Amino acid sequence: MERSQLERRNFLQLFGALGAAAAFPTAMAKAYDPAANFELKVTDMPYRRNAAGRQLFARVYQPQGAGPFPLVLDLHGGAWTRKDRSAEEPMDRAIAASGVVVVAIDLTLSGEAPYPANVQDANYAIRWLKSRAGAWNADGSSVGIYGSSTGGHIAILLAMRPKDARYSAIPLEGPPKRAGTVDASVAYVATRSPITDPYVRFQQAEKMKRDTLVKASKAYFQPWDSIQEANPQQILERKEPVTLRPLLIMQGDLDDNVLPAVQQKFADTYRAAGGDCRYELFDNSEHEWTGKPGPQTTRAHDMVKAFIARNVSA
Repeated sequence: MERSQLERRNFLQLFGALGAAAAFPTAMAKAYDPAANFELKVTDMPYRRNAAGRQLFARVYQPQGAGPFPLVLDLHGGAWTRKDRSAEEPMDRAIAASGVVVVAIDLTLSGEAPYPANVQDANYAIRWLKSRAGAWNADGSSVGIYGSSTGGHIAILLAMRPKDARYSAIPLEGPPKRAGTVDASVAYVATRSPITDPYVRFQQAEKMKRDTLVKASKAYFQPWDSIQEANPQQILERKEPVTLRPLLIMQGDLDDNVLPAVQQKFADTYRAAGGDCRYELFDNSEHEWTGKPGPQTTRAHDMVKAFIARNVSA
């Protein structure tokens, strides 16, 4: 090959490599050790303003080390009507201290806007995380989600429908070319007490005469038919085309908010559809058992970290 041709080929290879680096600016995560222990830097920052005018914030738990670290988005529960980014602080710290960048976000509450507003927040947040991963020394190529209760409902919807135009309706801020290369696909989903069948959960709330939960469902699902359209169990039973990512469901055996039998049915349906679903029952545990220290909470922390390790190395 003539020298001029060789130089041109080398230039094109270098240009192609630079272009790829610009599109995906973060390095792949190093080997993740769930038993590791890092000091954390915790920072609150704005990530978007919702339609009601409220500034939504993200809390970033950043391990202080060489990295790059795996990246996880935390979605809080609260019956779609309450709570914020601080709701899962113990879980977030436990995961992050093992060497994971965890970003917990505020979500639009149903009093501000019904479904799918908070799913849009979370879809935006996934893209936002990917675009900012390098600044946090994180690997933006395979983002995972941790979701609790109604946050688990949102997490499962996002993973199943990563290209849903309704969910991705909020444009990512930043240069148009770069923003357009970032999608909302995720690598895996870990959940605690997720609302896998919101209609059955509504019926259970009626049966238990829990007016707050009954009102919460009616405030969130408007029109009411959306409780079936946004129902993960029904989505699978209708055999809609969906993306099935590895899923962890951690469920308390004493939970009378979301019954274990409902979670078992969803796990079975998920597997029957071709998905990888690990379902784990926790003895003597209610709906929000991870909110207080104890052996079952420690077990949940360790299980989520092991699940992340399995999926970032896959």
